Amino acid sequence: MSETQKTATLTIEGATFDLPIYSPTSGPDVLDIRKLYGQAGVFTYDPGFTSTASCDSTITYIDGEAGILTHRGYPIGDLAEKSHYLEVCYLLLYGALPTAAELEKFEHTITHHTMLHEQMVNFFRGFRRDAHPMAIMTGVVGAMSAFYHDSTDINDPRQREIASHRLIAKMPTIAAMAYKYTIGQPFVYPRNDLDYASNFLRMCFAVPAEEYEVNPILARAMDRIFTLHADHEQNASTSTVRLASSSGANPFACIAAGIACLWGPAHGGANQACLEMLKEIGSVDRIPEYIKRAKDKEDPFRLMGFGHRVYKNMDPRATVMKQSADEVLELMGVEDNPLLQVAKELEHIALNDPYFKDKKLFPNVDFYSGIILEAMGFPTSMFTPIFALSRTVGWISQWKEQLSDPGHKIGRPRQLYLGEDTRSYTDIENR
Repeated sequence: MSETQKTATLTIEGATFDLPIYSPTSGPDVLDIRKLYGQAGVFTYDPGFTSTASCDSTITYIDGEAGILTHRGYPIGDLAEKSHYLEVCYLLLYGALPTAAELEKFEHTITHHTMLHEQMVNFFRGFRRDAHPMAIMTGVVGAMSAFYHDSTDINDPRQREIASHRLIAKMPTIAAMAYKYTIGQPFVYPRNDLDYASNFLRMCFAVPAEEYEVNPILARAMDRIFTLHADHEQNASTSTVRLASSSGANPFACIAAGIACLWGPAHGGANQACLEMLKEIGSVDRIPEYIKRAKDKEDPFRLMGFGHRVYKNMDPRATVMKQSADEVLELMGVEDNPLLQVAKELEHIALNDPYFKDKKLFPNVDFYSGIILEAMGFPTSMFTPIFALSRTVGWISQWKEQLSDPGHKIGRPRQLYLGEDTRSYTDIENR
């Protein structure tokens, strides 16, 4: 943390307190209130932590007003265009882009750790066939600590690294097996001759009865989805991972906690909600009706996949994702898919209608990723598991960073208590 040059003065009932102000590399200054309770005897009140920095970090930076997202200083657009997912994983984990030799070694390590302990295959069969893939992923990832005892000591840097590699390597296998299990097909094991995205697509869509060739356009689109969801600063699931980690929990438990949080429809389910909206609209001729409803403040209907809570401008990830969406839709075609026809027309309207342009309600990354995954043949139940797969490296990077901070301590938020004051206890006979 940088040395403070400024202070703020807080006055409470005539008493004044000087609070340090820190200036970050980018973004607004931060008021340090760590000693406020000890000095002044008061807490701050910030539901949702919308104005509170819970940590300092060097991993990801977001400027929602300007539409900026960077990883270790590199703009997300450059990374998505010029790099690929495993290179971005290395960047997030180690703080710098790899040399050719470093990348080759990293890719080899990840590729050769994609298989699961064979006993874990039996663990899947304990779930009902109609279980949601996220329920399966939460359980299986949490159970990894029971199978990989040599990478649960968070105080050992080498074990932390092994756990990091294992989670990144095995998450596509877990997600694909969760999918195969819910549709009643046999598991497809990973292959070491395929890249990360191609391997995942093959494990999801191949069957033993015939050969499966991965289309390079689909593999590139899948890789971009992974890259564009790799990390997103201190969001709900990342904060959950950090909070779980602060107690000293093992890495697999921490990532399972992140998956559980991501499962919430307000977080990881955004692209699924977008596809469900497209299904509700149903056909292109009904779009004007729904556009009218979206503009009506009295109507509860909202266009999902447009605008973003963080970005008050164009989502920087959406520009790259749109390119992939166009490529995939050209490959797969939209003529026989009413859902994708609705999506394309909605996109056209949102990019040209003055109402949407003035309110900056541009199509966001969830809109395009949902279209791509639908065109590839994934059911909406797999959208959030794919998000979790992508975000695993971000969670791990944040987890590693927190454990490396000598000043980290267990999370313990305060509260504004509004319940009953102390009351006298009475026996049941006297009530």
